[in-house]
Amino acid sequence: METFTVSGRQFRNAADYEAAKKDAAYIEALKQRYDLSSREETGRFLQDIRSGKYRFRTILGKDLEEELEELFRKLEKEAAQGAKGKKTTRAQKAKRSGKDVSGTGVKKKTSAGLETYDKEMRDSILRELKKRERIRKAVIAACFCVAGGCFIYLGIYTYQTGRLDSYADSQRKLIGTTGIVAPQTPDTVVIHYDNEEIVVPDVLDDYKTLYTLNRNLIGWVKIDDTYIDYPVLQTTNNEYYLDHNFDQEQDKNGSIFLDKDCSVLPRSDNLIIYGHHMRSGRMFGQLNKYSSESFYEDHKYIQFDTIYEKGTYEIMYVFRSKIYEESEIVFKYYQFTDAASELEFDSYMREMAEMSLYDTGVTAEYGDELLTLSTCDYYTDDGRFVVVAKRIY
Repeated sequence: METFTVSGRQFRNAADYEAAKKDAAYIEALKQRYDLSSREETGRFLQDIRSGKYRFRTILGKDLEEELEELFRKLEKEAAQGAKGKKTTRAQKAKRSGKDVSGTGVKKKTSAGLETYDKEMRDSILRELKKRERIRKAVIAACFCVAGGCFIYLGIYTYQTGRLDSYADSQRKLIGTTGIVAPQTPDTVVIHYDNEEIVVPDVLDDYKTLYTLNRNLIGWVKIDDTYIDYPVLQTTNNEYYLDHNFDQEQDKNGSIFLDKDCSVLPRSDNLIIYGHHMRSGRMFGQLNKYSSESFYEDHKYIQFDTIYEKGTYEIMYVFRSKIYEESEIVFKYYQFTDAASELEFDSYMREMAEMSLYDTGVTAEYGDELLTLSTCDYYTDDGRFVVVAKRIY
């Protein structure tokens, strides 16, 4: 294979080779114009190349620039060493004669040899130094802005997290209290469902005070060793409690809430509960700990009480899913609230078992009461992390 080499550089084809030969000849001609034994002349040559005064077709131009930079540094170093020797000699003479070096009695600082350059070179160096100083100041200012923003964000984040913890704790303290008395209701409340009369039981004593404060209260959910220990609310849509708290105030943390299509009385086959995945781990921010099977092994149970009865649930399935387009034909866990038949129920169980991240060995039969906890998951657009459990008592 034919090779094309000029000034130690290899070129891929004849056209590049010819361009390189012309550059090499041009460079040799330029070198004759400058005294490269002079630091000032070398610096001027280098400055002329950087300013674009001379144009090259190939990388040989860059090689020349690097060669001049190295030569300039060498000449500058030699000049500095020479100046140092002269300065030392002068200082020694002044010391012997008892005179100040400058003769003024004041030590005078000089710029690093700028007076030795010609005016054009000095102006160029000063412009470059000013440019670098502006950049340095801009970088420092930007760093201060970023640091300030981080401190502000950290302060707000810490305040909001503490406020949420305090708020949730104040609700927990109301469990079982009798400080607020609910309005009197008839001894027996009956609702009609599918041509049946269902007697509404009394609200559990633990939740009477909370229920009085917010009639949207439907229960309480808790998982040991996590932040999940919150009241569960329900209203006629699935948007309101995305950004409202227990006291009906605007709050970006939202609340834990039951799907609008679920019912605790009469009870749906599957109760679906939603909560935000907060970066702080609050609300349902720690639900995805169940992606680890070892975490599941130590936390197999979920406590979920409705306002009418207490309940303990054993986890069956843990999986990732997403919110699908309405037209997509795929299992949508968030649409499973009731099964029309045993066949349909078993089909839902198979779908979730196939999606589960690991086998818990726990299964459910038609007629079992299920609980589903759902939160956002960022593995994909509109992703969801889901934990499904069945009631054991």
